[in-house]
Amino acid sequence: MTVLDTLLDRSVIPGYTKLGYRLRSRTWPANDPALGALQGKTVVVTGARSGLGKATASGLAALGATVRLVVRDAGKAARALADLRGEIPDATFVLDECDVSDLDAVRRYATQLTQPIHALIHNAGVMPAKRTESPQGHELTLATHVLGPLLLTELLRDQLENGRVILVASGGMYTQPLPTDAEYRDAPYKPATAYARTKRIQVALTPLLATHLAPTFVATMHPGWSQTPGLTSSLPLFTKLTRPLLRTPAEGADTTIWLTATTHALPTGSFWHDRQNRPTHYLNRTRPEPSEVQAIWRYCLDAAGVR
Repeated sequence: MTVLDTLLDRSVIPGYTKLGYRLRSRTWPANDPALGALQGKTVVVTGARSGLGKATASGLAALGATVRLVVRDAGKAARALADLRGEIPDATFVLDECDVSDLDAVRRYATQLTQPIHALIHNAGVMPAKRTESPQGHELTLATHVLGPLLLTELLRDQLENGRVILVASGGMYTQPLPTDAEYRDAPYKPATAYARTKRIQVALTPLLATHLAPTFVATMHPGWSQTPGLTSSLPLFTKLTRPLLRTPAEGADTTIWLTATTHALPTGSFWHDRQNRPTHYLNRTRPEPSEVQAIWRYCLDAAGVR
């Protein structure tokens, strides 16, 4: 990590914006995945209707992957599918319907996937304005960002052997400690806090998931600040104030695509931003005790129905 890169990372605003991406990416071409790097491989991308998920699907298909687009509503995603096929006419896209917050839907969906999977990318995200529960009674951001991904990953474990699992987190997780109330029942609900807390859980559980799934490669990344429909609808004022600095979805998705396609040996169980392994804490108050990590790990496995 260079001095400039570290400075960008610690100062947040330049590092998370398009300025950080453009400064760092000057050194990347020599490490870009080769054209056709994913030829003959299947990649599953959740939340692929728009924003980062759609950009991720496009980037992976451009490298030769067959991309399965996992969306909550296939009808609403038809336009996104048409756009992607128009961008890359020779690519293969498959549209799959599954609400990853619904554990029963996840179980049904997993039975449809029987072929080997090179990578499973957990990109689906939500930030409801008020506390909302999944069909199984779990707080919706927890169900979408943690429980559904844990269950889907476990159910596809055999197809993923020696493959890759990538969770898309958020730099907002740096502001939050690991919660003791994972379901957000004990305090007044705040949407941005709920979102950041579950992203903190993703990052905290990544090393444990990597051990659990070995030799499958597991990583979590954060995309910086990218202009997406989700950001606009959830944080309209923030989007308005930062619009000139926001990354494009393709820029935000770059590290996910790179982690999926690179042939470089990378450490499993790590946290990434702009193709660089990053610290998971900058504030002492967010550092959990090992027992706290184990407790949330056990709770999430049990809540997801992973035995």
